[in-house]
Amino acid sequence: MRGAAERTNTEGVRQLRAAFEPLGARVVAVPVSTVLHLKSAVTALPDGTVIGHPPLVEVPSLFPRFLPVPEASGAHVVLLGGRRLLMAASAPKTAELFADLGYEPVPVDIGEFEKLEGCVTCLSVRLRDLYGQPDGYSG
Repeated sequence: MRGAAERTNTEGVRQLRAAFEPLGARVVAVPVSTVLHLKSAVTALPDGTVIGHPPLVEVPSLFPRFLPVPEASGAHVVLLGGRRLLMAASAPKTAELFADLGYEPVPVDIGEFEKLEGCVTCLSVRLRDLYGQPDGYSG
């Protein structure tokens, strides 16, 4: 999936298709106009379910498994390993939802970053260990 916004035009989507479809990947242009980045509207959970806050997701049906979350800041999570999810402390209802689904929310206060549309996904860098697994991977 790729967000189609002001910074990603039709030519960008065409180039992604040319690069990835021969490898067996399917590229789907996802309209993005209410947020800066696609990652600012949705995030994928480890099982492939895509989470998002409905007012910020223009076409939820583009995602085979879409789970609406009650707070905009709850749509951004970073897998820390196992069932632990790093997320903004400003989304307590979403944290409860994740806990009910068997995840362990790890809330952090990023209020100052949120004032400028920052979220845990854009404030994080994923590292891989020597074997190519995400850092903290336990599956």
